[in-house]
Amino acid sequence: MNAEERIIEHYKHPRRRGALAAPTVRERDVNPFCGDEVTIELLLEGDRVVDAAFEGRGCSLSQATASMLLEEIVGKSTAEIRNWGSAEVFAMLGIEIGPVRQKCALLPLNVLHACV
Repeated sequence: MNAEERIIEHYKHPRRRGALAAPTVRERDVNPFCGDEVTIELLLEGDRVVDAAFEGRGCSLSQATASMLLEEIVGKSTAEIRNWGSAEVFAMLGIEIGPVRQKCALLPLNVLHACV
């Protein structure tokens, strides 16, 4: 599966979409330019993410990025997640993203950073 197909797969069949029963933290943000929105809930034990979920609406890029990010974070420390930046997101997506769409791709990371 190439990068574009993987993004579409995560958009059509998102992983970890939904809500947690008792999240430790919940954060939400909206991209004012396009209206994309992402809410992320985390269940933390100490400084480790033990469960994660997201809800949102918007373009395939913002929603697929949320799905892909949350697949990666379970078991990771909050310190490790805080060190993730745009380079990690763009590498995870595996495609070149123009300046306008970068805000869509980075919205879930910004919400995740607010959580940790």
